Amino acid sequence: MNANSPSIAPAQPMHFEDLILEQGDLISKKLHLLSMQQFPPNAKKLLRQFSLSEVAQFLGVSQSTLKKLHLEGKGPLPQTSSSGRRSYSAEQMAELRQYLDQHGRSEARNYVPYRRPGEKLQVIAVVNFKGGSGKTTTAAHLAQYMALTGHRVLAVDLDPQASLSSLHGFQPELDMSPSLYEALRYDDQRRSISEIIQATNFPGLDIVPANLELQEYEYDTPLAMSNKSSNDGKTFFTRISRALGEVDDRYDVVVIDCPPQLGYLTITALTAATSVLITIHPQMLDVMSMGQFLLMLGGILKPIRDAGAAVNLEWYRYLITRYEPTDGPQAQMVGFMQTLFHQFVLKNQMLKSTAISDAGITKQTLYEVDKSQMTRSTYERAMDSLNAVNAEIAELVHASWGRKVLNGPA
Repeated sequence: MNANSPSIAPAQPMHFEDLILEQGDLISKKLHLLSMQQFPPNAKKLLRQFSLSEVAQFLGVSQSTLKKLHLEGKGPLPQTSSSGRRSYSAEQMAELRQYLDQHGRSEARNYVPYRRPGEKLQVIAVVNFKGGSGKTTTAAHLAQYMALTGHRVLAVDLDPQASLSSLHGFQPELDMSPSLYEALRYDDQRRSISEIIQATNFPGLDIVPANLELQEYEYDTPLAMSNKSSNDGKTFFTRISRALGEVDDRYDVVVIDCPPQLGYLTITALTAATSVLITIHPQMLDVMSMGQFLLMLGGILKPIRDAGAAVNLEWYRYLITRYEPTDGPQAQMVGFMQTLFHQFVLKNQMLKSTAISDAGITKQTLYEVDKSQMTRSTYERAMDSLNAVNAEIAELVHASWGRKVLNGPA
C-alpha cells in the first residue's frame, strides 16, 4: 500500500442487539407491504361459505332436514351454485340454529348449546413449554369449532408473539390493538377486559389480541409482589380470573393460548382455568421436554396453592399433535403415552397435514380455507382429524356442565 494513500478504517461490527433491531424492523416493514397488498387498511377478513354437509355436521342434523327446510321456504335462503349445490354463510348457519331450536320437532334436542343457569364458564388453557407442538393451531381451531357448533366463545391470545391474533386478522405491529396486559396491569391505567375484546370473522367468536406489551406483565409482577404496601402482587394469580369475571355472562367457553414458557402469564392463566389441554408432538425429545415442564409446573403450583390459589380443574388432557401414524417411532411413543396416562390422553390425535400448514401460510385456519383450493383427499383427511379432536374436547366441556352427550345428526 502507498504510504500516501488514505487509510481505510475497518468497519465496526454491529452489536447483536443493534443487528436484531435492524432485522426486526426490516421484517416488519416487508410484512407491512405484503399486508397492504393482501389486506388494505379498510379490508375486513371474510369467511367462506359452508357446504350443506358441513352445516349439517355443525348443527347436528341430517342433510335431508336442511334440504326440506329450503324446499319449504323455512330458515335463511342458501346460496345455490349452477350445479345445484347449496351452501350457507356462517351467519346463516347461526340463523338456522336458532330456527331449529325454536321449531325443532324434538324437545330433547338442544340446538343452541349456551350455558344454562348454574353451569360454569369453561376456561380452557392450551399449554406447552416447547414451541412447535401445534399449540396455537390447536387453540385457533378449537375456538372456531366451538363457535361453529353454536357456543359463545372468547379466545385470549396470551402469547406476546401474537400468532393466534394473526390467524384472526390482527397485526399487532400495525393495528396497535390493546392486549390483555391492559386488564392485568397493576397501575391506575388498568382497563376492563370488555374494552379490549374484538369481534372476529366467525359469528359467536370474539378475541383478546396479543402484542409485545404482554411481556411487561412478566416484569411488573415480581415488582408488585415485593411491594409491601399493596396485596395486588401477592394475589397476582387471580388477575385473569377476575378479568374474565367481568364478562362471565357473555360467553360459554374461553380458550387461552398460553405462551411457550412457564412464566407469570402462564401461571395466571392456569389458575383461572377450569381445564387444561397440553399439546405434545410424539417424539422422544418433545416428551422429555414435557416431563420437565410438568415437574417445574407442579413445583410452582404447590406454593401458589398454599398462597390461596385454587387450581381446581374439571379435566386436563394430553393432545397428540402433528402425528404421522405411519412413522413407527411416533406410533410407539403414542402407545407409550397411552399406557402411562390412560384416560388423560385424548383418544383422537391431530394428524400432521400439509393442508393445515398451507392454510397457515395465508394466515388462515382449515375452517377458513375452501376445499377447492387444496387436494381433496388431503383436505378431508385433515378436516376429519380436526373435527374428531374438537368434538372430543366439546364432549368434555359438556360433561363438565353435567350434560351427557352432544347432539349428533338426526
